[in-house]
Amino acid sequence: MTQPLDPDMFRACAQVTPLIQVGDKWTAKIIRCLEAGPRRFSELRVPLRGITPKVLTETLRAMERDGLVTRTVYAEVPARVEYELSPLGRTLLKPLAAACEWAVAHMAEVTHARQVYEPL
Repeated sequence: MTQPLDPDMFRACAQVTPLIQVGDKWTAKIIRCLEAGPRRFSELRVPLRGITPKVLTETLRAMERDGLVTRTVYAEVPARVEYELSPLGRTLLKPLAAACEWAVAHMAEVTHARQVYEPL
């Protein structure tokens, strides 16, 4: 028989913010958008249909805080800002590529499982 989970198993880290946010809705997609090099905010919004400017800003700030992206502001009028994957952020490219490959290979199975679980 499996041991029950310790109710205090997360007590030591309960007040600690997670180190990275790869599992949220947008971070992995932003990483893929920055794979080929730096991009401006407006460029990122194009493939990220459905993201609001507020959420994109919050996600980029969180990624910058976690060391996944660098933000460069150019002294121009109007100011130009570019976002680029940091060396740490680039270490996520290979695992994300594997996850994307898995998703493509198994999307039909996942879709079927979802339909069985929650029939229309």
